[in-house]
Amino acid sequence: MTSPASLIDDVAAEQAALEAVVRGLPETAWATPTFAAGWDVRDHIAHLAFFDDMAALAIVDAAGFANEVALALSGIDAYEARWLARGRALDVPALLAWWRRARAALRDAARALPPKGQLPWYGPPMSPATFLTARLMETWSHGQDVVDATGRHREDSDRLRHVATLGVRTRGFSYRVRGKEPPADPVRVELVLPSGAAWTDGLEEASSRISGTARDFCLVVTQRRHVEDTALVVHGGAAAEWMRLAQAFAGPPGAGRPPGLFPKSADGGRARP
Repeated sequence: MTSPASLIDDVAAEQAALEAVVRGLPETAWATPTFAAGWDVRDHIAHLAFFDDMAALAIVDAAGFANEVALALSGIDAYEARWLARGRALDVPALLAWWRRARAALRDAARALPPKGQLPWYGPPMSPATFLTARLMETWSHGQDVVDATGRHREDSDRLRHVATLGVRTRGFSYRVRGKEPPADPVRVELVLPSGAAWTDGLEEASSRISGTARDFCLVVTQRRHVEDTALVVHGGAAAEWMRLAQAFAGPPGAGRPPGLFPKSADGGRARP
């Protein structure tokens, strides 16, 4: 996986790409409902601001972050309601200012990270590189919710290789979070990045295989598309089961998106009216 030092710039670039999308929205569009039930565009930016703050806290104050985890474990709905209420109470400039401050705090804290070690989070502890990759994944995936809802364009980049890497690294977690034993069967993943470069993972001789665009794979592992709404080619029972359960983010099992919500296409398509 990429070193923490180089990931900091990629996280910042992904955050800037999303800000370019929302900065051009009229204020009324911030209330547009998204495909995340009960959340509008504003809520996704508040989510990113809050958890970028929490990521910075996890780096600089493990005890303080442990208190946040205890609050979350005592009642996830109440915990979510707290930061949602904060974001909903802010006007758009103030919400963007919060997110910018949180991003800067995370960036500053991350610069002091060693290349190895473990950082606490709401799920299993993570290495510094995985920790930062998770922030990039969250920015990209919640940004996908925003562009799906508003119809705004966001150009994907080869930063998707980080999301794909996290997607394959969390294969076992996708099972364990559902109380299932991860299978031992290997799965080969062969993807094409937005630049046209190849990205691969897994044994070449594996009988279970997944191939297609990095975008489609990342949409599935972040639960922004059902696999049937993508053009991924999935061979073998192990690969098919994984794509039904894939979850690259921490927390309880996600419900994902139902099949048929988006037309099947290589680039993920647009939502059906």
